[in-house]
Amino acid sequence: MPTDYIAELLGNWSKEVNVASTAIKTVLVIIMAVVLGCERSKNRHAAGLRTLIVLSIGSMFAGIADLFFITSLHVGFSFMSAAVFIGISIITANTIIFSSKNQIMGYTTSVGVWTMSIISAMLGFGLYTSALIGFAALMIGLLAFSKLERYIKDKSNHFEIHLELKSRNSLQDFIAAAREFGLKIDNLELNPAYANSGLSVYTVKFTVVGESLKKQSHAQIIEALSVLDCVYHVERLG
Repeated sequence: MPTDYIAELLGNWSKEVNVASTAIKTVLVIIMAVVLGCERSKNRHAAGLRTLIVLSIGSMFAGIADLFFITSLHVGFSFMSAAVFIGISIITANTIIFSSKNQIMGYTTSVGVWTMSIISAMLGFGLYTSALIGFAALMIGLLAFSKLERYIKDKSNHFEIHLELKSRNSLQDFIAAAREFGLKIDNLELNPAYANSGLSVYTVKFTVVGESLKKQSHAQIIEALSVLDCVYHVERLG
């Protein structure tokens, strides 16, 4: 059986299903869930603090139950954890939604919750070291690489905007102005969320083709578009 360094340090009791091991696993999983939940809630994402605590505790106890069934009853399959992973996959799929700006939201939260459920089950099995390493990697992925992701997106020649025009008759003027700026329109579609509102709202995907424009940030380009006479409001998506 593979050695878990934290379990070896704590002693054999931590590898078994008992009150002491269950208590320490519960404390650890709540701490991890609080850290992840605060990060999600702070950034106003779908899964908040209480949701992640309850989900993580449930996944951890599924791991503990499977550990008991395997070691004491010699069950050859971790069916409790499998059932939890299937259930969480269904739940997290429902956190992926389309916003009113026709933007897909909830991917990161969905996979973060799913990953946290796996980490919690690993802790339930008694894999303390692996669970803590996995949680550290999860938090680094969410926190450290978010700035890198924004930097890469801002340097890309492709971006997407939410566009509100003063009237539908202004669309041709906007297209002409965008092309004059050095922007190629890859896709332009009427936003279905505003279809019956009387507003002229579009989702537009651009490629920057003008050489002088490539030196500017997306924020500068969008600011230039926002001052056009035909534009009521414009903002970047993603």
